[in-house]
Amino acid sequence: MEIAPSVYVLPGVIALTDKQNAGQISNSGFIIGRDGVAVIDTSGSLAAGRKLRAAIRAISSKPILYVIFTHVHPDHTLGAAAFVDDHPVFVGHHALPAAMAAHGEDYLNAARHLLGEQNFSGTQIVPPTLLVDGEKEIDLGDRRLKLESWPSGHTNTDITITDETTGAMFLGDLLFSGHIPALDGKLTGWLDNLRKLKQRPVRLVVPGHGPAAMAWPDAAEAEEAYLRRLRDDVGEAVREGETIRQTAESAAASERGKWRLFDDFNPRNATTAYHELEWQ
Repeated sequence: MEIAPSVYVLPGVIALTDKQNAGQISNSGFIIGRDGVAVIDTSGSLAAGRKLRAAIRAISSKPILYVIFTHVHPDHTLGAAAFVDDHPVFVGHHALPAAMAAHGEDYLNAARHLLGEQNFSGTQIVPPTLLVDGEKEIDLGDRRLKLESWPSGHTNTDITITDETTGAMFLGDLLFSGHIPALDGKLTGWLDNLRKLKQRPVRLVVPGHGPAAMAWPDAAEAEEAYLRRLRDDVGEAVREGETIRQTAESAAASERGKWRLFDDFNPRNATTAYHELEWQ
């Protein structure tokens, strides 16, 4: 789907990884410049990565110059092997190599179980060689992309990508829509990152999960409301001396009807938030 001139998104489905979706549960994208292509996230298996590569080749035969990971999670990184033979530069947050080393084997073992051998076969961890610490610019040929690393929020490996030609911005999983946000970093940091991102003069954003493109900053409203409710409920639970188990069952319960996969992720979010907020 072309969301802006030469900016494309291959949407994922809102679901847990399984054999039917082959791990294509997050949004992937690509941007085409004069000299070549930048891929943004590679989906969650070699099979899904090949589907993304085929979508690129249906539109452009230009070389794939960069493959950019918005963060460490397997549904965004495990399709990378589909692009190895293109010899691109793999790009990620400066903390991403350590995160991949720490979690990669667990991600692969889980993916093999969830995807089945046919989808999983050939899936591998491909670490980045170009690291983003602060801001970095890459050029596709008369088409500059601005890459920015962010403090720990959704994860401790989040980067965003802005196409300076169109103003379209890929937020990775700093933005969820429809799919409940998944917290694997710092809740307060995520809210602070959103506050700063909302000040950007950006017209269009691509969430990590949800529609192919959304208007900004309105797209952040539902996620912010959920994260604030989670923060407030968990903070109150900590002050009242509730246990982690009690908090996981009750925190942000008022948000249940607004999000898909709520019961799969909210208890984990509450537990992560509890460990963060009990020390504040």
